[in-house]
Amino acid sequence: MENLLYNELIRRGYSVDTGVVTDRTGGKNAQKEIDFVVNDADRKLYIQSALRMDTEQKTSAETESLLLAKDFFKKIVMRMDIPHNYYDDNGIFHCNLTDFLLGRVELF
Repeated sequence: MENLLYNELIRRGYSVDTGVVTDRTGGKNAQKEIDFVVNDADRKLYIQSALRMDTEQKTSAETESLLLAKDFFKKIVMRMDIPHNYYDDNGIFHCNLTDFLLGRVELF
């Protein structure tokens, strides 16, 4: 799924990198990965790729790195297990991958 998403982002002309944020809560110094940092000129957004988020543990693991990025850029979780797109209470956009691939969702 990550390869498919990466290739589609490149095909659409975006510059795509991976990102790393540091979790310093509770005295730890752990590195967390953000799957994709998407750049389009002066615009940026973060994307996590998750086939399913069917447990609280999986949901926490996928959104934790996005929440550690304490800036104003849009944060997205691309998923295959949701019937419609929505924003959660933390402002993270949960997007169905099929909707994105079919052009039904604008990233920026």
